[in-house]
Amino acid sequence: MKALVYDGPEALGFRDVPDAVAGPGQQLIKVMSVGVCGSDMHAYLGHDDRRPAPLILGHEAAGVIVGGMRDGERVTVNPLVACGTCAACARGHDNLCAERKIISMPPREGAFAQMVAMRDENLVTVPDHVSFDAASLAEPIACGWHAVRLARRALPEARTALVIGGGAIGLGAALSLSAQGITEIIILEPNDIRRGVLNGQCMQTSMSPDDLPADAMFDLVIDGVGYGATRATASAHARPGGVIAHIGLGEATGGLDIRRMTLQEITFFGTYTYTAQDFRDTAQAIFDGRLGRLDWTEQRALADGASAFTDIRAGTTAAPKMVLRPND
Repeated sequence: MKALVYDGPEALGFRDVPDAVAGPGQQLIKVMSVGVCGSDMHAYLGHDDRRPAPLILGHEAAGVIVGGMRDGERVTVNPLVACGTCAACARGHDNLCAERKIISMPPREGAFAQMVAMRDENLVTVPDHVSFDAASLAEPIACGWHAVRLARRALPEARTALVIGGGAIGLGAALSLSAQGITEIIILEPNDIRRGVLNGQCMQTSMSPDDLPADAMFDLVIDGVGYGATRATASAHARPGGVIAHIGLGEATGGLDIRRMTLQEITFFGTYTYTAQDFRDTAQAIFDGRLGRLDWTEQRALADGASAFTDIRAGTTAAPKMVLRPND
């Protein structure tokens, strides 16, 4: 099969690799759409020691099962494999499983390939009216869905939200906010060409960070970027008694105004990935149309994947999500 292989910092090769093989309890999936994640970009730049070269990256996949009892079934892939037996899994917190593994991290090859193998319980059936491009968004949007669910549990009366970052994680969080009942949403996005795509996707509006009034306050703040500067924005614009949900992994330290957060009882929590139930709920929201049109992707053939990474890094793509198509 053909695959896009990470060969080292800023080096991707499109070439033949051994065919993916489904093990016991797994299905073989012909990958029709697979998104480029920020974690793929971190690996591409050589910033992720957990993803050593050579490796097939990619984990935001949707496609068609090949062979077996489910042959021909359209599915979207939850790429997180938890043990199912530890205390975290027993509580439904499988995203916190110490044994959790993800495709695109050794020993599991990823989905920037024509085929990928995944166990049955990680596959969600996709109805015919939903495109593979839209179905592949279940994974990145589930990160925001999970964060919003936790934030609303912490502050059930929330009505306003600020989302920092207009990439797929930020936009997915904004769409999840709307689907979960938040009516006033602003996305901060510095990229001019991307803001034109963001406006009107659901109930949110977007603006440059420079245009946000200094005294603007929000019940919920979602940081989908995770740099010191964005954490400073988050802690400045969460209202007294508000909640900050931190999804982004840009850098590890700096930015939070701990004194203000302490004096004004602002809750801060970090959130990483999603539970299996969050993934299923996000997929269902996509199928039901509750997350909007989902027409904000740009598509390229897998063979053109290297140029896609170059353009994403350069900031020349307006789309919040680049989707590669391995079997076009």
